[in-house]
Parts: sequence; structure tokens; C-alpha cells
Amino acid sequence: MAKNVPYAKVAELASRPADYKVNYGLDPLQHVSIWTRDKNLGKTPLVVLIHGGCWLNAFDKTHTNAMSTALSRAGFTVMSIEYRRTGDEGGGWPGTYHDIMSGLRLIPKLDKYFVDNSSFVIMGHSAGGHLALLAGSRWQKQKQFNSELKAVIGLAAITDVKRYSEGTNSCQSATTKFMGGDYSSQKANYDSANPINQPMFVNTILMQGDKDSIVPLEYASFLGKVEKKVFSGVGHFDWVHPGSVAFQEVLTVLREIKNQD
Repeated sequence: MAKNVPYAKVAELASRPADYKVNYGLDPLQHVSIWTRDKNLGKTPLVVLIHGGCWLNAFDKTHTNAMSTALSRAGFTVMSIEYRRTGDEGGGWPGTYHDIMSGLRLIPKLDKYFVDNSSFVIMGHSAGGHLALLAGSRWQKQKQFNSELKAVIGLAAITDVKRYSEGTNSCQSATTKFMGGDYSSQKANYDSANPINQPMFVNTILMQGDKDSIVPLEYASFLGKVEKKVFSGVGHFDWVHPGSVAFQEVLTVLREIKNQD
């Protein structure tokens, strides 16, 4: 099993095409791709996957297609949300976040694609983890939907955008572009976009590796009363590589959530 894999190894992975593509907006980027599960494990939650990539339009969900494929082979239906990012018209904060929420509102309509949409998990990686945490914290207000949110999983999630914007790696440096400026000029937006300022969904799980140079280990400690799982030797992109130790840990957590019913 691989550990601390580079992005290039993830980007070259093979995947199978999604079974369905469903639009949630007029922009071509406003769509979800659905991988239906390859085997029936009984009642399993739909996995809503939010890809990362520093919120930049240079990185779309393609690099997580292998992960979506592997999850479907493991018995989970996956809805992977594409969204407008920094550099796209309408992308950046708050447009990117609004896209995620619009994508989630498709869930009650997925029964027409033979998808069990009675329960779901929101799972995001890196910048997608940031968006997943925000979406989960606010989903409880969506009373009009019957689908039950079972858990929110942040994989190397950016838990504090203000602190992250003060860093110097390439992804940290992209934060001010996403937010439309630094904290001093966009304080209200940062406060609204920052997971540490929000009440987290009751079943929120952070999964983090200690070899992550893009979202350092300390980011798993910034949120208060949430479950935290830290793994030795795991790097940033391990979570989205199906051949990694970290991915097996993701499957373990998803199966535990499934068995909570």
C-alpha cells in the first residue's frame, strides 16, 4: 500500500466514466457526476465528494475520478460535485460555496437515477474539505429535504482559511485570490467562510496525515469537538489514491457509518 504519494501519481490513475451527469445550474461547470455502486451491500449512504485543488480552476474533479471509481467498486454510490472556482466567472467566495449548496440540493431528485438518496455523507479533500465542512454545518437548516446527512468527512481539510491565507506554500497563497483579498480587506467574508467560526455538524470527522506539506497536521486541531483521526506517514494526496493506506482508512470510516443504521 502506498504512502505519501505525489499529485502526479494521482493524476495518472485510470478511472471508469461516470454513469450520469446532472446539471444544477446554467454554467457548464455547474454539474455533478454520479458513479453508481458496482455491488449491493445493503443500505449504504450516498457519498457526496467535493474535490480540492486550492479552489483554483486549474484543478477540476478529474483527479478524483479514480477515487470515485474505487468507491463505487467498494459498494458506494458517489455524487462528485464540480463547481466554479477562482478564475471562473462567478467562482471564488461566495460563488463557489453557493455552487456546492446547489449541487447538494440535487440529492432529493436522484431517485430517478435509481440512487438510494435517503441518507448521505459529505466528504471533501483539502479545499474541498473546507467546502464540505461549511456545507455540513449549514445543511441542518435545509429542513425541506428528507435526505438524512449521516456524517461530514474532511480529508486534509482546510479548517481555518484566515490562518491558511497567511502561509506561503502555493495553495496557501491562492487563498487571498479565492477570498477576494486579505483578511484586513475582507474580514466579513473570511469570518463567514471560516469553519472555525461555524457550529460543526454533530458527526464531523477529520482525517489527516502527518506527512502533509500542503495542509499541515495542525489544521486537524483547529476545530473543537469533532472526531479526529491522524495517520502516520500519510501525505496530502494519499486520501484520493485508491492504492494507498489512507484510502483504506476512508473505506473503514464509510463502512462504520453504514453500520450505524
